[in-house]
Amino acid sequence: MQTFTMILEEVWTSLFMWFVYALIPCLHTDEVAVLPAPQNLSVLSTNMKHLLMWSPVIVPGETVYYSVEYQGEYESLYMSHIWIPSSWCSLTEDPECDVTDDITATVPYNLRVRATLGSQTSTWSILKHPFNRNSTILTPPGMEITKDGFHLVIKLEDLGPQFEFLVAYWRREPGAEERVKMVRSGGIPVHLETMEPWAAYCVKAQTFVKAIGRYSTFSQTECVEVQENNQFTPEVNQLQKGRGPSLCHGRDVF
Repeated sequence: MQTFTMILEEVWTSLFMWFVYALIPCLHTDEVAVLPAPQNLSVLSTNMKHLLMWSPVIVPGETVYYSVEYQGEYESLYMSHIWIPSSWCSLTEDPECDVTDDITATVPYNLRVRATLGSQTSTWSILKHPFNRNSTILTPPGMEITKDGFHLVIKLEDLGPQFEFLVAYWRREPGAEERVKMVRSGGIPVHLETMEPWAAYCVKAQTFVKAIGRYSTFSQTECVEVQENNQFTPEVNQLQKGRGPSLCHGRDVF
């Protein structure tokens, strides 16, 4: 009887151990991400438009989705466990995310992204260095110089509500006085100067973003001339970028 009992205990022990070893791989699969995490996170920011990018996770024959989250300065300092889902990038297919609407203050932001495939998710990949919108690249505005009679008119590229423009203009002659006009928004024709016949007038402009306190470089200078019969004659690219009077003796605001 004792021998039978020992054999029965060994059988039950063997069955129990087999069950445990069979269950471990299932538990292991649930706890460990089976997808690689996105790599090479970076932010491309131009004219206050911020694009988070990363290398795509490739799974042959499958579509991988991505989710993006961020932390502002407050969350980063006082609530580090709190991450906020990005406004536009919940389960997106593209390996990039426009985070412009998420970056609402001039402070450092942490950004992270993970991949999803069915019920599988990767670990989070975090941007190596926090992003601050004051590092955005500002470009000179596009501008269109026209006339209304003898009036010199400029129309600047509309870059959005955060942008203002500093326009410098002068009559091209020795000792000419340079005037400056602050234009509050783009896309609207603005009168600069009443021109005299046969005189050439030059214009250049730069963008300004008050939220980050920064200016772009000036655009290339463009000069125009009105003949006596009111014919408008543009002089394309005759002056190099930045040339012209360097002192601003007058300033207007539009």
